[in-house]
Amino acid sequence: MAEPSDAANPADWSCPLPIGQREQVVLGHGGGGRLSAELLADVFLPALANPLLGQLADSTVVTVGGERLALSTDSFVVQPLFFPGGDIGSLAVHGTVNDLACSGAVPLHLTAAFVIEEGTDIEVLRRIATSMGAAARDAGVAIVAGDTKVVQRGHGDGVFITTAGVGRVRDGADVRPERATAGDAVLVSGSIGRHGVAVMSVREGLQFGSPVTSDSAPVHGLVAALFDAGVDVHVLRDPTRGGVAASLNEIATAASVGIVIDETDVPIDATVRSACALLGLDPMHVANEGCLLAFVPAADAERALAALHATPGGEGAVRVGSVVPDHPGMVVGHTAIGGTRIIDMPLGELLPRIC
Repeated sequence: MAEPSDAANPADWSCPLPIGQREQVVLGHGGGGRLSAELLADVFLPALANPLLGQLADSTVVTVGGERLALSTDSFVVQPLFFPGGDIGSLAVHGTVNDLACSGAVPLHLTAAFVIEEGTDIEVLRRIATSMGAAARDAGVAIVAGDTKVVQRGHGDGVFITTAGVGRVRDGADVRPERATAGDAVLVSGSIGRHGVAVMSVREGLQFGSPVTSDSAPVHGLVAALFDAGVDVHVLRDPTRGGVAASLNEIATAASVGIVIDETDVPIDATVRSACALLGLDPMHVANEGCLLAFVPAADAERALAALHATPGGEGAVRVGSVVPDHPGMVVGHTAIGGTRIIDMPLGELLPRIC
């Protein structure tokens, strides 16, 4: 019998480099999953540490002159710049408006900074700016300051946009992931996974039988409807990068609670479901840009759903699960075939450059 080669010698086997010890940034670090969390923990939080940043919220609530304000900032690097249902300009507005709204705030003002690659067509910029202005007006906010920078050809990939926003937090609102409580109902405002699949379809030239349109839209009207209905809103989240799975895991960890999702109740368009099945993707991991997750007391669930159903963008809202005291920090799903699975945080970026 031949001797085993050196490559097969167990003494020479070694595990891959631990994720936290990577010496260079990879695309997955921008995906909103475990790699993103490790990048924050290893690099940015130690250098910039303060109690407000440590909350790791999409927007932070500060008190100025006795008034509570929500502050948020975000960057958008979507490719292609235009996709079914939106473009990088409208997306930049919706993303920041939604981050503010999910802190229980009424969005007021935005700022915008543009990094533009040399050689970009002026007409492309005009289309983006026009769309951005229309989205801001539709959302009832104003873009009150901005900046432009141009980088050399080949160093910018078209247009990058960074927005920041400020909003006024509603009186009495206390919306934090730590408020998720055993017994809470988990609500979702509509179909999930549409944005990621829509962007991917045009980028890769894929067809899935019927076109998929991004859900990119502001959700502050849905948030207002919940508060106006007197719902005791515990947690709000717009599940963008990392999808619904990432948001649920972040909430479960922050509140030290378990979350149980009935996967048969999660609304997923048939085309999105088929596309994810074809590509081996979990719809729970795919990004959204106009979807709202809400955690409310079970006693308020029906009132909350009625308020969402009566508001544009919330007609398809459903209850998809509950918060439980068991398995704290873990999200589990009851499957269509009667089984149970762990709905884990995605590792990195399944579909890069989508927001």
